[in-house]
Amino acid sequence: MDRRKSIKALLIGTAATGMLIESCNPTDKKAAIASTEPAAAVDLSRTKEELEVVKKLNAETFFTKEEMATIIVLGDIIVPKDAVSGSSTDAKVPDFIEFIVKDMPEHQTPMRGGLRWLQIESLKRFDKSFNDISDRQRIEIVDDIAYPNKVKPGMQQGVSFFNLMRDLTCTGFYTSEIGVTDMGYAGNKPNQWNGVPDDVLKQYNLAYTEKELKECVSFDKA
Repeated sequence: MDRRKSIKALLIGTAATGMLIESCNPTDKKAAIASTEPAAAVDLSRTKEELEVVKKLNAETFFTKEEMATIIVLGDIIVPKDAVSGSSTDAKVPDFIEFIVKDMPEHQTPMRGGLRWLQIESLKRFDKSFNDISDRQRIEIVDDIAYPNKVKPGMQQGVSFFNLMRDLTCTGFYTSEIGVTDMGYAGNKPNQWNGVPDDVLKQYNLAYTEKELKECVSFDKA
């Protein structure tokens, strides 16, 4: 399965797009962009208060090194590197998630609890932490929690955690430079205006003056 294509379809065509919007309100979006850069080095027309909040959050650390290592592994499972673009880690999504859980503390307990659940599940199955098992073993666990409609008994907490992790990862990736490029989003582009159509001008008994035709209207004959 092409995970990246599936994620794109999810973001464009389902309620996951709502998560992309809701996970960062306008202030959060500005703050999240600065999660990997010193606030003073980024000019995003923030207020002094916003800059102070960003600086304070960037100076704090929430996840432990082991937790962050797990986030890196999971993020690259959700959005792996391919021939088109880089992975979740390449887009600095782990730093984004670290920032978001500090800026939106309601995510802290679900994320930390979910990471703990993942480690316990890995220990039960393979007698090793999630960070130390093989790629195949990791996918075995992920496959059991990545599909909410196929959840097995006892997997509900894992499913809830993975849903949150996937939403945060996709939000971080597809609001990064790498992710925007990956989607092929070009943004607004200037175009050639050929003036008001002749039939519309005639309808209102109007016409361009010689001065307007010479100075204000550029006709594309291509």
